[in-house]
Parts: sequence; C-alpha cells; structure tokens
Amino acid sequence: MNRSQMITALQAQNNWDVCIVGGGATGLGIAIDAASRGYSTLLIEQFDFAKGTSSRSTKLVHGGVRYLQQGNVKLVMEALKERGLLRKNAPHLVKNQSFLLPNYKWWEGPFYGIGLKIYDWMAGKLGLGPSLILSREEALKHAPTLNPEGLKGGVLYHDGQFDDARLAINLAQTAAEQKGVLLNYLKANSLIKIDGKVTGIKATDQLDGREYTINAKIVINATGIFTDILRKDDDPGKAPVLALSQGTHLVVDQSFLPGDTAIMIPETSDGRVLFAVPWHQQLIIGTTDVPVNTPTAEPVPQAEEISFILEHIGQYLAKHPKKEDIKSVFSGLRPLVRGNASSTAALSRDHYIEVSESGLISITGGKWTTYRKMAEDAVNIAIRQQKIPDRPCITEGLPIHGAMTVKSYSEPGYYYGTDLLKIKQLELNQPELSEKIHERLPYTKATIVWAAREEMCMTVDDALSRRTRAILLDAAAAIEATPVVAHLLATEYGYTKQWEDEQVAAFQSIAQNYLPSK
Repeated sequence: MNRSQMITALQAQNNWDVCIVGGGATGLGIAIDAASRGYSTLLIEQFDFAKGTSSRSTKLVHGGVRYLQQGNVKLVMEALKERGLLRKNAPHLVKNQSFLLPNYKWWEGPFYGIGLKIYDWMAGKLGLGPSLILSREEALKHAPTLNPEGLKGGVLYHDGQFDDARLAINLAQTAAEQKGVLLNYLKANSLIKIDGKVTGIKATDQLDGREYTINAKIVINATGIFTDILRKDDDPGKAPVLALSQGTHLVVDQSFLPGDTAIMIPETSDGRVLFAVPWHQQLIIGTTDVPVNTPTAEPVPQAEEISFILEHIGQYLAKHPKKEDIKSVFSGLRPLVRGNASSTAALSRDHYIEVSESGLISITGGKWTTYRKMAEDAVNIAIRQQKIPDRPCITEGLPIHGAMTVKSYSEPGYYYGTDLLKIKQLELNQPELSEKIHERLPYTKATIVWAAREEMCMTVDDALSRRTRAILLDAAAAIEATPVVAHLLATEYGYTKQWEDEQVAAFQSIAQNYLPSK
C-alpha cells in the first residue's frame, strides 16, 4: 500500500462509482465491501486511517453484555454474529479473551450467571466458550490480585479482544487488494452538486496542498464524530444527529492483574461497565462517559476521568493503581446517535443511515464489532439509489489482510499475521533494523521501515500511535523514541533534517496529552 501509487490512481480516474469520506472502521469496511463487489471505489481521510475513535477503543470485539442488560437483543445478536465472523476472518488480530465478573453480593452469581448463559446461547455456533459460575477460590485462581474482602465468587465468560488500529490498517490493505483506492491526509472540503444532487467532492491533499475534484455516482459520509459537519455542508438546516461522549482509558503494568483473565465490573456509579483487560503485556482500564460538545481529532483526558477510573478499579483490586503507575492515558469520542436518554451512557450503539434529498448517504453510530454489517447496510442502501448496479455482498467470508492462525498471542509481532515473516526478513537482510526503537517498547526499527514501505505511514504520529501502539503502551518511551523514528521515516522518504525536527516537535506535542501528569 503506497501513497504515491494511490495518488497516481486517483489522478488516472475521472469518475468513481463510490466515494467514501472517512477512514475509520466504518469507512474502511465500506471500502472493502464496495471494492469487493466490483465497484470503482475511492476512500479519502483528512488525517490518518483510524486517527479518531477507531484507534481509541477498549480493544474489545464483543456482543455487549451491557446492551443485553438494557434489553437491546437485536444489537447483541448482530454483534455476536459479527464477533464470530471477525474471529474467523482476522484470527491474527482477534483473540478469545476470558472475563471474570466478580460477585460481592449473594445474588450476583445466579443473576449474572443466567444472563451470561443467555449471552452464550445467543452466540450459537460462533460462541467463544461457555460461561461458568465460579466459587470464591476459583475466582481468585483466575484473578489472584482481585480484592478478596467480601468476595463471594464470580462468573467467567468469553468475549473477543483485538488491536483496533492494526485491524484498521489491515482493512485498508484488504480494500487495496480488492482494487480500492485509499488516501490518508486527503481532506474533503465541500460537496459538489448539480441540480441539487451530490455528484462528488472537492478535496485537498494535506501533505502537498494540491486540490482535487472528485466525481462520484455515490458519496458516503462515514466521518464518525465529524458526521454532522458534512451533513451541514449538504443542508445547513439539518439538526445534528450525534451526541458525543468521551471515554478515557488508563494503561498500567500488567502486574496489577497478572495472568490472561480480564475483569468486568457490570456497573459503576455513572452506569457504565468498567473493564480491566490484559493487552500487549500491559493492562488497559476503562472507561468513562463524559458528554462532549465539539468533535476533535485529539481529545484530552480530564483529571476527573483519571481519578474516577483509579477510584473505581481500586475497589476491586488488592493492589490499587495510583496516578504515578499510569504509563499512558488516552481518550476517544463516541459518535452516539441522539435519542431521548437522559445520559450518553444510556444511548444506543445501533447504527444510523440517512439518505438526504441530495443523495448524500450518511452512516454513523454503531461500534467496531459491527463495522462489517454497517458497511454491508450502507452499500445496499447505495444500490437502492439505482446509481450503481445490484451486486451481492461477499465480505462475510472474506479474509482480512494478514489472516493466519496464531500459535501464541504473547509472541512479539503476532498481530502482523502473514506479514511478520516479511518483517523478519527485513531484519535478516539489514541486521541493524532488528534493534528496538526503545528499550521499553517491543518494536524494532524494521516495523517502522515496513510501515513506511507497505502501510502508508506518513508521519511519526502514524508510526507511534497506529502502525505501532507505542504511545498507548508507554507514552514517555514513545516520546523518547521520536528522533529514531523520525530519522527512519526521513531516510525512507528522502526527507530533510528540518522535516525530522518538525515531526519530532509535532509528535511530542501530541504525546503530552497521553502523560498522566497533564
């Protein structure tokens, strides 16, 4: 996947069947769906792929135990099916994760036990394993650092876990393999209309300033938290469809919850579920739910959110994480579809598709787990506009780039799948590339070179936030690794020392918000 080649392909084509605006989970899913059906497909993203919400999740591919509790059976059934399909289509990225729901009241075992048996039943053949009611001793075997005081037992169940940004990059590669054209850093400025109907997009390359006029039969707005901006450009009188909510996560050393089992707290004081999940040899704890008025590419964690998470997880762990234990803190904004709920925590994660009078299709809401189904629905609605021919969806059984069975999810680089051997070959050919970019990070220089050559990595932020997950695993180490990464990218692209210095400054400015001291 090479950006120069993608620009050449963009310039070579005057008219597209489908133009997708937005390079997060939903947009990338639509690009795969449309391209695999044989439509000429272009995706443009103003920042990097998955720069926004799609790289800032709790890293779970799940049916949604909380939604079952809310009675949203349809959403849970759909999500459980999609969880199973994603596990089959991207086994290098989606793993079976066991969760312990600790019980401190006598009624919680039977109550949650029955609910999770229903969850198992709903998953059917695509289930990941049966749930079990555990004694106090069994619960402490699975999670030895659980607070033992008052513990009655627990319920063990299974869900999926993944690396969100790595999946996004693999989705982009899959779409490219289906002959889709995808470009990061190409910003949609305005819609083009003829006789009141949308016929394309005017866009600007954020890297060189060049402007493009893109003609398309169908334009799909898949811009996530920015959905209302393009909707307003289409029709200034449109009421907003989104209510934004910020969710923050902390990353600490896995010694606070050693082993392979995650824990799930079914309800915090603000009505959310709290997770503590092992991920890449660290522990992710989250999340919060804070209403936000304005979308931003780099949401900033609030001090109150950090305190909230530390306070709540401290009630369930024998060893309490403190602020100084935090290696990274990150926030994402949820594009929740507006409803009548009194709080954003109660809003549904169902997706919403709108076709405006001009023909603009907007899709928003949903969640990572259901990205494929959202994409299928969006393309089917595009077909109903009768501007592209009716062709069947084939993505249910389409493997994602890199797909392979993984022997051990603790093996370094397992998430590269079939590409891992090629990265190892780089290290064999150039032994200096086998050096780590930082002693506290699991990434070698070869992964940065690979990202530049094969994954359309254009900036240091792309490299340390999404091609690798350095900024999430250890923000301070990522900051220290910046000069090394900037030099590797500059060498690959033939850029100047000035570019390196600018990139170092730009990334270090972003990364300050991931340090808990801020």
